[in-house]
Amino acid sequence: MGATGGAVWGRTEQQDFRSRVRGTLLAAAVGDALGAPVDRLGIEEIRHLHGPEGVVDLAPAYGRRGAVTHLTQLTLFTVDGLIRAQVRRDTGAWHPPTDLHRAYLRWAATQRDWGPDLRKDDGWLAREEWLYARRDPTRALLLGLGDENMGTLDAPKNPAEQGPEATARSAPFGLLVGWEPQLVAQLAVECAAQTHGHPAGALAAGAYAVTVHGLARGESLDGAVQRTLALLAARPGHEPVSEALQYALGAVRQGLPGPGRVAELVGEGAAPGVLAGAVYCALVAEDVRHGLRLAVNQDGPSAPTAAVTGGLLGALHGETALPPAWLAELEGRATVLELADDFAMEMTQGPALHNPAGASPGWLARYPRGTGRAVGS
Repeated sequence: MGATGGAVWGRTEQQDFRSRVRGTLLAAAVGDALGAPVDRLGIEEIRHLHGPEGVVDLAPAYGRRGAVTHLTQLTLFTVDGLIRAQVRRDTGAWHPPTDLHRAYLRWAATQRDWGPDLRKDDGWLAREEWLYARRDPTRALLLGLGDENMGTLDAPKNPAEQGPEATARSAPFGLLVGWEPQLVAQLAVECAAQTHGHPAGALAAGAYAVTVHGLARGESLDGAVQRTLALLAARPGHEPVSEALQYALGAVRQGLPGPGRVAELVGEGAAPGVLAGAVYCALVAEDVRHGLRLAVNQDGPSAPTAAVTGGLLGALHGETALPPAWLAELEGRATVLELADDFAMEMTQGPALHNPAGASPGWLARYPRGTGRAVGS
């Protein structure tokens, strides 16, 4: 893995980038929260519970409005792992999939433990008590991260698993704007294989990451998807993902968007369909609110479809495009913002925070170079 170094960030570029990072993470979390109350319901059940238009506002899940699922929890640990990878690079230990695996094991510990273990040098995110709530993590996630063995492309965990969970946590890879697109895709795919070993599950995660990458670099959504398709074409087993994305692009020209069209794209809820449904919702969205409502009100899995839609719209438009009333009720908003700003600062000003000769003690306390809970320093 490698990244292009030495990019000079002006103030305007830094502000734009930070807005897109915040937008990506917040909108993905808002989509997750909007879909959480109806995640496994069909459109008729959703309408029965929420009225003829379906879900139009945040509704209670897990005992509160604005609650997020395991998808947002894992996305935050993805960001944490990416920052740690950059910090550990100073030591000469540069293997991002391992750093991400350790981050995901820290998430898995939150699903087993009552609360933070303050004896561990786990960094600040693992001390956030609200992340210890168990929010219906799938069996594939708990099995894939149930021991310390890391799934790889040659020996993936859950080789038949192609659910959307690995895709939904992969937006942060796309925010590595200094990296080349093929490296972003490779890292997302390798990290997806830690829990979702089927090529369609892993490649959908890579496709989502590369699409976010194009948006974060200022491309149009259509242009970013076209570039993703070109990059996918070289990967074995890409056909289910490529065909789903091409179907999504074609569906845009086929009449008014509605639940039937989204459900057609999402299908059984495997990763390629959820990604296609999300791309469609983002392409036809009049604004963020409209796009997220479209993603939620359909027969497929609402939370992952809306989370992925949110990641795309947030990267495209930045944080100021998000509905303020939804942000106001979003669970963990302060944590999401803090992590987003840390990520933006690391990516734009990392050498001022740490280098092989020295580092800010405050930064190392937040993102320790040690291997932490997962693998023992």
